[in-house]
Amino acid sequence: MANLAIITARGGSKRIPRKNIKEFLGKPIIAYSIETALNSGLFDYVMVSTEDDEIAEVAKRYGAQVPFIRSKQTADDYTGTADVVLEVLNDLTKIGKQFDNACCIYPTAPFITKQSLKESYKLLIDQKFDSVFPVCPFSYPILRALKINDSKTAMIWPENINKRSQDLEPAYHDAGQFYWINIESFIIEKKVFTENSGSIILDELQVQDIDNETDWKLAELKHSLLFPNND
Repeated sequence: MANLAIITARGGSKRIPRKNIKEFLGKPIIAYSIETALNSGLFDYVMVSTEDDEIAEVAKRYGAQVPFIRSKQTADDYTGTADVVLEVLNDLTKIGKQFDNACCIYPTAPFITKQSLKESYKLLIDQKFDSVFPVCPFSYPILRALKINDSKTAMIWPENINKRSQDLEPAYHDAGQFYWINIESFIIEKKVFTENSGSIILDELQVQDIDNETDWKLAELKHSLLFPNND
C-alpha cells in the first residue's frame, strides 16, 4: 500500500505568531512532525501543505516535500482539516501521485512518536476503519462536570452527583496530533471522524494543547521529561 503524510501548516497563527515554525527546544516545532514521519518508515511521500514561503523553506530544510502552495481559500481561520486534505489529494492527483492511505499530521505535535503512528496504522488496516487517531482520557470525570448561570452552580448531569468516579464511564478527547485515513473512504465521507473511526489511547503526559505561551512552556516541560536525550 502507498501511504502519504500530509503536515498541514498555514502561516496565519494569531495567538502564537509564527507558531508552526517557532523554536521548540532548539528547532522549529514543525520539525518534530516532519522528522517523526520520515523516520517512521511508514510513508512513501512526506509533504507539507502551506501557503507560507518561510514555512515551505523550513519544511524542505527538514526533509519534507512542498509540491505546491496551498490556496488562500483553505488557509483561513475557518477551513477544517478535511477541506485541506481534500485539496491536497486533488492537487496530488493532478501531478500523477495517488495513495491508498494518508496521515494528516499537525505541525505543532512535538509528542508524536513512531510507535503511535505505527500502532494507529496497524489498527486502521486490521480493523478496516475509515480513520484512526490518538485520544487522551480527561483528567477529571467529565460526567461530574458543572455549569454556572448567574453565579449559580449546578451539575450538568445531576444523576451522577452521588456516583463514585470509578463507576462513571471513561471519557476521552482528541489528542490533536494526527489522523490516519483510508483515502477511498475519505473521498466518500469527506470527514476525518466518521461512524467507523478507531483510536489509540495516549497518556496525559504525551498530550498538550498549544494555544498560548503558557501551553508552550508546559509542552516544553513535558517534552523534556518524556525525551530527556532529545537533540
